[in-house]
Amino acid sequence: MSTDNNFSEIKLTQYSHGAGCGCKISPMILDEILSSNFAMPDNNKLIVGNHSKDDAAVYDLDNGTALISTTDFFMPIVDDPFEFGRIASANAISDVYAMGGKPILAIAILGWPINKLPPAVAQRVIEGSRSICKEAGIPLAGGHSIDSPEPIFGLAVNGLVAIENIKQNNQAKDGNILFLTKPLGVGILTTAEKKGVLQHQHIGIAAKQMMQLNKVGEALAKIKGVTAMTDVTGFGLLGHLVEMAEGSGLSAVIDFEKVPQIGDITSYINQGSIPGGTNRNWDSYGKKIGTITGHQKAILADPQTSGGLLIAVDKNEVPAVQDILNQYGLQKFIEPIGKFILKEEKVVVIKN
Repeated sequence: MSTDNNFSEIKLTQYSHGAGCGCKISPMILDEILSSNFAMPDNNKLIVGNHSKDDAAVYDLDNGTALISTTDFFMPIVDDPFEFGRIASANAISDVYAMGGKPILAIAILGWPINKLPPAVAQRVIEGSRSICKEAGIPLAGGHSIDSPEPIFGLAVNGLVAIENIKQNNQAKDGNILFLTKPLGVGILTTAEKKGVLQHQHIGIAAKQMMQLNKVGEALAKIKGVTAMTDVTGFGLLGHLVEMAEGSGLSAVIDFEKVPQIGDITSYINQGSIPGGTNRNWDSYGKKIGTITGHQKAILADPQTSGGLLIAVDKNEVPAVQDILNQYGLQKFIEPIGKFILKEEKVVVIKN
C-alpha cells in the first residue's frame, strides 16, 4: 500500500512498547481511572457522554442533527509509516461510523521521537492519514504534534448524524441477533510477524483489513431495527460484547463456530503468538464469561485494531441488514454470530 520504499529499513514497531489498539489500558484499570466522586451536572444537549461506555460523544445541535466527537491514537502496529497512518486513521474514523454517523472533519494527533526517527518518516505517516481521510470524504484539517519518546499517531474526528439514527452500544434488546463485519485475529497475526514466524502467504493480510473503513455503519444506522452498534477494538470481541450486554441489562450467547477469523490462525496460537493485551483483557472480564477453551479465549479476547462493527439487530430486520452488508461487499459476514438473551449469571456464554 505504501508508495515509497525509502524507509524500508526503518521498523516503526521497534520504537514502541505497544502496538495499535493493544496499547489500550485494560477495561479494569480504565474503570478505576474514570471513577469519580465529583458530580458534574449533565449538559442537556449531551446525548451521549461519560455516563456510558460508548464509542464517541454526541451533542444535540437543535436542528434534528447531532455532532459526534471522538479521538483515538496509538503506537505503531506495522513497520511501514504510510500504512501506520492509514490504519490509525481508519481506526479513529470508525468511532463515528459505529455511532451511525457521517464523518466530516479530522484533526491529527502526532507524537514523534525526533532524535530517533527522521521527520520525513512522520511525513509519510501523515500522508497515509490523508489518503484514508480522502477515502472517507473528509479533510485532514490540522492537528497538534509533540516530541515524544515513542511514535504515536491518531485523529480527533467529528461527524454528523440524524438524532433518530444515533446508535449506542447499550440499547440492545432481548432476542436481538448479532453480526460482526470483520474477522478476528489481527493481534495474533501482528504478534506472529513481530516474532518472525508469520508465513509468507499471510504477510499484509492484517494490515489490509485494518485499513478498511467501516462505512457500512452509516447505512446500517438508517435501519430502525438496528438497536445497538459498536466497533471491536482493543478489548477484543468479548470485551466490547460485555460492554454492550451489561449496558443493555442482558447477556449474550456466541456461536464460536460462526465467528469469522482471519484465515487459519490456529498454528500461530499454538506457537504462542498471543499478544499481551489478550491476557490483560481476560484479567479484566474473564469472570463474566461462561465456560471457554484456551483456543477460544485466544481468539475472542484478541485485541483488534480497526476491527469490524458489532451489530445488534431485531430479528425481523435481519434481511434488511444482510442486504446492506451485501451492498457494501460484506457478503462473508451476513451470517449471525450469536444473539442477546435475558440476563443470566454470566454476561457472555460461548456455544460450542
